[in-house]
Amino acid sequence: MMTLALTPLLSRTAGILIFLVPRLLNYSVAIYLIVVGLVGIFGTGNFNLSV
Repeated sequence: MMTLALTPLLSRTAGILIFLVPRLLNYSVAIYLIVVGLVGIFGTGNFNLSV
């Protein structure tokens, strides 16, 4: 059985989109920095994803 990891597929898709539309790089970096900043300020909380 073949498993497909989501991260390499997502990064390859994002790379192709940024290559085709370079303006997306600005938005993706801005969104990433905002998310990292919010997680740094508020923390990740008490999320427990284990079942």
